[in-house]
Amino acid sequence: MDVKLPTTYDVQLQKIKSRGCIISDEKQAIKVLHYINYYRLTAYFLPFKQGNDKYKPGTNFDTVCRIYEFDRKMRNILSPVIEEIELMLRAQLSYYHAHKHGALGYMDPKNFNKRHDHQRFLEHIQQDIHNNKNQPPIQHHIKNYDGKFPLWVIIEYSTIGELSYFYSDMLRKDKKMIAADLFKTTDKNVSSWLMCLTYLRNYCAHYSRLYYFLFPSIPATPEGFPYVLWKKLFDYILVLKFLCQNKKQWENSFLINLQSLIDQYQDSINLRHIGFPKNWLELLKS
Repeated sequence: MDVKLPTTYDVQLQKIKSRGCIISDEKQAIKVLHYINYYRLTAYFLPFKQGNDKYKPGTNFDTVCRIYEFDRKMRNILSPVIEEIELMLRAQLSYYHAHKHGALGYMDPKNFNKRHDHQRFLEHIQQDIHNNKNQPPIQHHIKNYDGKFPLWVIIEYSTIGELSYFYSDMLRKDKKMIAADLFKTTDKNVSSWLMCLTYLRNYCAHYSRLYYFLFPSIPATPEGFPYVLWKKLFDYILVLKFLCQNKKQWENSFLINLQSLIDQYQDSINLRHIGFPKNWLELLKS
C-alpha cells in the first residue's frame, strides 16, 4: 500500500469542513494548523465522529481547539505531582534497599525475587551510565570508585519505568514493608499503581492526548475504596492521590488548580469523556 501524500493547510481544513465541522474563522483555523499538527488535532475530533466518517451535527472547530487546550493544561497541572512522586520514589527505594542490602546490594540477584531478570537489569544500568557518561557524578565514580555506583547515585539516572520494575522485582517482604510504611496498602496495589504512574508520566512527557482516551492498564482499587477504578484519566489521577505523600500540596495546589481548569472549560468538555463521576471532587480529596 502506498504512503499517503502530504497535504496543504488549505486541503486539511477543507477535509475537516467536508466532514461537517463548523468553522467560523477559516484564517484563524489555518493559523491553528500551523502550530498543531493536523494528525494530532484530528484525534480530538474522535468524540464527535459518527460511523459514516462524518462529525456529529453542531461540531465546532473552536470547541475542539478548546478541548485541545484543556488537555494541554491538564498535562501541565499533572506534571508537578508526577515529578514529586517520582523523586520521592527515587529517595525511598534507594534508602530502603541500600540500608537493607548494602550500597551495592542491587548488583546481587539474591536481593530480588524469582521473576527478576538480572542480566537485563544490569544492561539497563549500563545503558543509563552510558547515556549520562558526561555527567560529573558519573565521571566521579568511574574515576575514583572503579565504576562502582551506590544505589542512591545510580537510581537518579533511572527512568520511571525502571523504578517501577525495581519495586516490582524486589523481595516480597521488602515490597510489603515499603507499601505498608509509605502508602498504607498492599504491595500488589503499589506495583499496579507504579506501572500506571509510568504510563501517565510518559504520556504527559510526550504531550500525548489524555482526553477521550483509554490507558493500557486498569489500576488496582484499594480495599474499601467507594469507587472501582477503570482505564480513563480520572482513574489515573486517583493513582496520583494514592501515591502522593504531600497531602498539603495535593489539597491546596493540585485540587484547586484542577477544579479551576474544569470550571474554565466546562462549556467545551464532557467529564464523562475523561471518566469523572459526579462526586469526583469528593473522591479526590485526601
